[in-house]
Amino acid sequence: MRSLALVLLLLLPLLCTSPCSALASVGPADWIMDKPAPGAFPVAVRGRLATIRHDAHDHPVVAIAAADLAGDLAQVTGGKAEPVTGGAYQRTEIWVGTLGRSSLIDGLVATGKVDVTELRGAWESYIIIGVPDPVPGVEQALVIIGSDRRGTAYGAYELSRATGVSPWIWWADVPPPYRPSLYVEAGTRRFGPPSVKYRGIFINDEDWGLHPWAANHFDPARGDIGPKTYEKVFGLLLRLRANLLWPAMHEVTQPFNADPANAQLADRYAIIMGSSHAEPMLRNNVGEWKDTPTAFNYATHAGPVRSYWRDRVVTNGQYENIYTLGMRGIHDSGMVGAEDLPARRALLNRIIADQRQLLSDHVSPALDRIPQVFTPYKEVLEIYRAGLDLPDDVTLVWPDDNFGYIRQFPGPRERARSGGSGVYYHLSYLGAPLSYLWLSTVPPSLIALEMGRAYDLGADRVWVANVGDIKPAETNIELFLTMGWDMPGFRATGGTTGFLTAWAGREFGRDIAPAVTDLLQHHHQLNFERKPEHLQWWLPGQKYRRSDLGIEAAQARLGRFADLERDLDTIHRQIPAKAQDAFFQLVAYPVRAASLANQRFFHAEAYERLFNADPYTARQRGQAAHKADQSLHALTRRYNEEVAGGKWRGMMAMEPADGQWRSYRLTPPVLPATGLTLPSNAPPPLHPRKPVADNAVISIEAESVATHDSAWTLIPGLGRGEGSMAAGPVTAVASSTEGPALTYTLNLPPGDWDLSLDLIPTFPVTPSGKQQLAVLVTGMSPVTLSLTRDVGDSTWAEGVLDGRIRQETGITLLGGRTHQLRLEMRDPGPVLDALVLRRRNQS
Repeated sequence: MRSLALVLLLLLPLLCTSPCSALASVGPADWIMDKPAPGAFPVAVRGRLATIRHDAHDHPVVAIAAADLAGDLAQVTGGKAEPVTGGAYQRTEIWVGTLGRSSLIDGLVATGKVDVTELRGAWESYIIIGVPDPVPGVEQALVIIGSDRRGTAYGAYELSRATGVSPWIWWADVPPPYRPSLYVEAGTRRFGPPSVKYRGIFINDEDWGLHPWAANHFDPARGDIGPKTYEKVFGLLLRLRANLLWPAMHEVTQPFNADPANAQLADRYAIIMGSSHAEPMLRNNVGEWKDTPTAFNYATHAGPVRSYWRDRVVTNGQYENIYTLGMRGIHDSGMVGAEDLPARRALLNRIIADQRQLLSDHVSPALDRIPQVFTPYKEVLEIYRAGLDLPDDVTLVWPDDNFGYIRQFPGPRERARSGGSGVYYHLSYLGAPLSYLWLSTVPPSLIALEMGRAYDLGADRVWVANVGDIKPAETNIELFLTMGWDMPGFRATGGTTGFLTAWAGREFGRDIAPAVTDLLQHHHQLNFERKPEHLQWWLPGQKYRRSDLGIEAAQARLGRFADLERDLDTIHRQIPAKAQDAFFQLVAYPVRAASLANQRFFHAEAYERLFNADPYTARQRGQAAHKADQSLHALTRRYNEEVAGGKWRGMMAMEPADGQWRSYRLTPPVLPATGLTLPSNAPPPLHPRKPVADNAVISIEAESVATHDSAWTLIPGLGRGEGSMAAGPVTAVASSTEGPALTYTLNLPPGDWDLSLDLIPTFPVTPSGKQQLAVLVTGMSPVTLSLTRDVGDSTWAEGVLDGRIRQETGITLLGGRTHQLRLEMRDPGPVLDALVLRRRNQS
């Protein structure tokens, strides 16, 4: 006779309200309980785990995921678990299997014990459901069913994550929670399909972190990034519900496909392989093209280049790949072989046609079933805009400007293409005007803004993030991939703030999560004003110039960093001992390193500014610069030599790490000679310097608006105040008159005040390429501003380094009176950070 619990287990899935679908969790899920309840499935009872079973004939990745699930649950509960494929059944079991590949699952379907209607033919989807009496000898089974091989793997990791296990359990040493008893609440939970079909990362510029770590520490026998390292990368991708990798491709690393074991391993892990925007047809041109770089020219050497591509298609066509089409020069340089735009267009059309013929001949004649991407990066965007004949089934992957601002979004014409659109986005970058390779300081709010806009405008086929060495970009990587997996769920659970709070709660505990979230948001906001890698106000090759911050402004900035460090210390004391290594990697190192980098720079600059006028204070500041430099080196040594018992030796290289790529890198800081810093017995100054207030500039944060129409929305955490105001939605129709408005009441002191706008340096979101904003002041003629953005010019360079572009309006306001100011949206898209008023003729 069945127990009451089993009857309820049978009935509850049928009674479940709504479709019983669930948001994919970031942290522990509320459907995992520590105590029994009617119909709940006992995953573990006082450390004793249910048997985990899968079919030996299922996909290899299912065995991998089942083994990881067993290991995770063993760590959480303190029990022991090994997945099985045969042997006697146990009273309670967890079944993991793929529809159509698992006899366990197909048997349940055949007997009508589970309904898989919504799974059939779905992409990367899965259900988690309790089933009573699935076979004789088993009273209860918790069944994880995937629509395909990745869906099954994601389902196994979903259960693991729902118990509180972090995807970063290995990559950031996050300890799992201890929960000796675990129960899954009754019901059917459906997940997928994902918001974005292909979601992945690009390991790039690995010279300073991932490669030295792998070559000298993690895999010294190989002395390179190879299968042992990629196995850890593939496992991380599965835990993050990703499915795509562009592998490391610099000269320092052996090309991914030079060792066939790499591609075979990717297939076992069900990871789709691609190659970067500059590496067509799965080729690594830097390491695999053996002729001279000038011969990588399709106009003059089409035969050898085509053979070079054919060889890779033949060897790797059996695997699941996304093929990059098009062509640029060796190592991401400009296209060669055509001198003007029409010639480049004609040559690129020819190249793409020949590449697709290779795919048809050696992979499948059904070209529309072979994933192919074309990325109009740098000068290639100009060729696309000139009218490239791109086949309809090829996915357009839109790049950002390398600093997190997407250059072009799909318009109606692109949205109608069967191949759809995607995004190539940078969380790390080596290039002009200055690289950022060290700390991951692209604000989560900016990632959410730009990727949310892209998604709303139809870019939902392929998302790839350039993540550098993976560490220390862990949080932003997970944010990016979480949005790609479930954009509606991300938005419904609080956007970036909700994500960070759930993330921090999973990693360090729910009680401390709000404080960690607040700390990270202020950290990102402060570094958005100037990244730690951009702490110089001259570009490589230019003459030295001081920063734009005076002594008092710089000291105020350092004061804000000091506040962050005090908050960090308070939080740090509350982190359990077992989580200290994870906290150091994910929070403490980036926050403290950014602070020390700023201290080093601004104290050294103050030394120079004050040396003649106030030598005592100058020497104090010089001493402080040295102290910050020493502390920064000690902090980095701790990362490389002490954290997790030395596990990450060689991973962290503080910028500037060396003299390579000097034309794109921060200049090594020049500190005062130690003999010129303050001696311990030096007398104090007779007339200490007093700060001088700057009354010539008034800055009004955009979010302090008096009134605003609903089309203007607050983007929290982006900009210099509490946030910025964005004109949208991006799907809105442009207006020539009386668009949605922000209204400000300005009470100005006496004088004449010139009005400027500080704007986040985003690009137009409309196909017209226009980004207009109207400024209306009572009693004055309206002014319409055209907010142009040209990558590569000085305005763009200063804007991406400074986190804002200052737009002059040509409007002068008379002080000593009140003004009503309206900013009206003409085109959707502009993001306002602040109004800036500067007094004229200030003596």
